[in-house]
Amino acid sequence: QVQLAESGGGLVHTGDSLRLSCVASGRAFSNYGMGWFRQPPGKEREPVAAISWSGNTKYSADSIEGRFTISRDNAKNTVYLQMNSLKPEDTAVYYCAAARGMYTLYEIEYDYWGQGTQVTVSS
Repeated sequence: QVQLAESGGGLVHTGDSLRLSCVASGRAFSNYGMGWFRQPPGKEREPVAAISWSGNTKYSADSIEGRFTISRDNAKNTVYLQMNSLKPEDTAVYYCAAARGMYTLYEIEYDYWGQGTQVTVSS
């Protein structure tokens, strides 16, 4: 079992930056690929970014247009999402997730999920 806890969300203005964190507890964090997903109000959950267990390979969804960066610190069992140039359309609940032995933007491949953290971007 892996437990995930996101933090760092909040209310910001257009153009601001935020850094989300996700701390993992339980089994060996470095064995898991990690991903960030988001669910805008009234919409389906969508992928944001993913990172391999080593941190050497990263994927990003086209929708973020290079504004967000995923990273991880295996010594701290933590994955981050640095979000820059935030827009109102980035408003969503952001979730981190863990996948055994793989890293992908496909939600179905993830085994464990956090509870989510709300990000609201005002215009």
